[in-house]
Amino acid sequence: MAGRAVVVGGGIGGLAAGIGLRAAGWEVTVLERSAGLPETGTGLGIWPTAMRALDTLGVGDEVRRRARRQAGGSIRRPDGRRIATIDVDRLERRHGEPVHLVTRPALLAVLAGALPGPALRFATPVVDPGALIDAYDLVVGADGINSVVRVALHGQRCPLRYAGAVAWRGVADVELSEGGETWGRGRRFGLTPIGDGRTNWYASVRLPKGHPAPVDDVAELRRLFGDWHPPVRRVLDALTPAGVLRHEIRDLTPLPSYVAGRTALLGDAAHAMTPDLGQGACQALIDAVALADCVRDADDLPAALRAYDRRRRRPTQRIAAGARWAGRLAQARRLLPVRDAVLRLALAAGPPA
Repeated sequence: MAGRAVVVGGGIGGLAAGIGLRAAGWEVTVLERSAGLPETGTGLGIWPTAMRALDTLGVGDEVRRRARRQAGGSIRRPDGRRIATIDVDRLERRHGEPVHLVTRPALLAVLAGALPGPALRFATPVVDPGALIDAYDLVVGADGINSVVRVALHGQRCPLRYAGAVAWRGVADVELSEGGETWGRGRRFGLTPIGDGRTNWYASVRLPKGHPAPVDDVAELRRLFGDWHPPVRRVLDALTPAGVLRHEIRDLTPLPSYVAGRTALLGDAAHAMTPDLGQGACQALIDAVALADCVRDADDLPAALRAYDRRRRRPTQRIAAGARWAGRLAQARRLLPVRDAVLRLALAAGPPA
């Protein structure tokens, strides 16, 4: 079966779904509320399974061309002492593919370039997803953590949850030789060099829900992390207010299904997770490929979507649970030697592909 499909949301998962569905013979329209593609954004780690999804979509080599191999790094204490080493070489030996680091704008540009111009409609927000059912054979909700399509399917029965921490992130004009994370008591600071004299950074702090926002984010970051080891201080010294984004970390209460009738959810709309395993974008890409595969040549579309749900819901919800656990571990306030020992054991077991 093939017909007319509409994808709500032109982010990573939505664009990937559009490419995959077109390859499966569907006529596709992608509706994106933003006015155009972003020009700035932080780096994303594309893991081997997600890179294979990009290969399936026919854009893997172009993403590799725009990306750089993510180097290894260390998990350290605030004074710079090493807790554990992140062995990316072992991952490459196991899977034949490194983790590729690519900026969000570059990845979105590659995905958008694989769609014909008329298929992608910018500045087209969707307020009433139900109205799309009458106009299209398949509706795909790829509209992010605050998905209106998800609410149309599930109402408020599965709300977003505060994960107990506030995060800041951005890109600093600082050249660092090594990335990694620094773990303190209830605090964390991450660094990922992205080339060309720039470093992707993020920070998170455990705070109670409803904690008031600081008046000056840069001053607050320097207060919280200003006495940490030199790479962190170098990034803090380079920050400007315009380059700092702040948000509460939230994830999604697990959904009972990612599909209903002729509507399917993918990416953050289906399984918004905390960023602690770096898997949000990767899982959205894998979702998109799985959805296209399930509906290809399907005579019974609702049955095909149920097959997609069986393929993707449990694995993504396990990863989301693991990300939430990893965030709690990283920002523990007590029993820090035990925390550090658990981290070393987890890294010895190897990261997900």
